[in-house]
Amino acid sequence: MEAKEFLTNYINPLMPLVVRGLSKDWKAHHNWSLDYFAQNVGEVEVPLYNSEPAKGKELSRKPVTRMLMKDYIELLKIGPTDLRIFFFNILQKAPQLVDDFKYPDLGIKFFKKLPVLFFGGAESKVLLHYDIDFANNLHFNFIGEKEVILFPYDQKPFLYHVPYSIVSMESIEFDKPDYNKYPALKYAKGYRVRLKPGEMLYIPSGYWHYIRYITPSVSLTLRSFPDSFNKRMKFLKSILFTMHYDNLMRKFKGQNWIDYKNKKAIEKAEKAIQSR
Repeated sequence: MEAKEFLTNYINPLMPLVVRGLSKDWKAHHNWSLDYFAQNVGEVEVPLYNSEPAKGKELSRKPVTRMLMKDYIELLKIGPTDLRIFFFNILQKAPQLVDDFKYPDLGIKFFKKLPVLFFGGAESKVLLHYDIDFANNLHFNFIGEKEVILFPYDQKPFLYHVPYSIVSMESIEFDKPDYNKYPALKYAKGYRVRLKPGEMLYIPSGYWHYIRYITPSVSLTLRSFPDSFNKRMKFLKSILFTMHYDNLMRKFKGQNWIDYKNKKAIEKAEKAIQSR
């Protein structure tokens, strides 16, 4: 794909896209496997996350356990597991992998200090969220298959967005939504993609995304930050104020704070239905 075409048809209008073969000349395309990571990164200790909602005074996005990469790989091989590796920073944890991939010439400026890997076991899920930094993401899938559900940022009124966060209600399974319990979801317009090995999914800036791992899967994300002043201000507000305020309220109010936010998410979604 030519850079001009990508910018004009996908980056500028914020249109998601699946591209096949973009990484076919990379070492990663030929070498990356579960055994490859066990052999080359096996002694690195990794934090693991699951799909359980945070309760009471627990902080959100907190790892549930840690183990060596080689032990986690064995766990993936055994069978379904809800445990995932989230945002594995290659430069910090496995710089030997840098030569395995390239930054494609697509007319965008990549943030080369943050190439990250994502690992997930069969049937593990990532709740619906948008990235706090509003990056444009090129998500390269190398091992296994996953389903990705995408919504443009402006669909937020129908997605049961939880206040003071970048996530939807954690009780909603977007791959099999309960429209009776969450009726606003019927009005949300988005995309559903089944991502296979060798495919790249472009996730535009601000897009909500929900992921279900169909089989054990490993993907690489390369990020490009948008030039939008408005998005940069939203990013700064989130990291400097919103996240700290939310964690502080969790600390003092515990489950009552979580219940309050979920109630507000439902109320806002009901208002969105009425205002259609």
